[in-house]
Amino acid sequence: MTINETQDELISDFELFDDWESKYEFIIDLGKQFPPLEEQYKTEDNIIKGCQSRVWLNAYMDGGLLKFEADSDAIIVRGLVSMLVKVLSGHTPEEIAKSDVYFMEKVGLHQHLAQTRSNGLAAMLKQMKAYGFAYQAKSVNA
Repeated sequence: MTINETQDELISDFELFDDWESKYEFIIDLGKQFPPLEEQYKTEDNIIKGCQSRVWLNAYMDGGLLKFEADSDAIIVRGLVSMLVKVLSGHTPEEIAKSDVYFMEKVGLHQHLAQTRSNGLAAMLKQMKAYGFAYQAKSVNA
């Protein structure tokens, strides 16, 4: 599935809910279902700067595809990062670096999240795209 197809699927999922209370519950459920990050990856180097709660992001290459694993100590943030991982993980570094991540705006996350959470979400996306650029540069220079 492409990045945009996954985003469109998430947008459709959010459209099933009439109010933001239900949408928050959906995000929390995503966080509860999201597999935890192994403790060995919960290091200072993997913490995303700019998040109010602690968020760890591990990135690695697997057969030419950039994959992400993440976790947070806040359940709603686990749900938010799980959506970003679902959208971006398992694509080439170039696809990730060039992607237009629009689902957050389309579902209204920026309008309904506290400013600190919205800033944290932007920091998570920025870090994932930075990995895309870094791994893309590595493959060009290899």
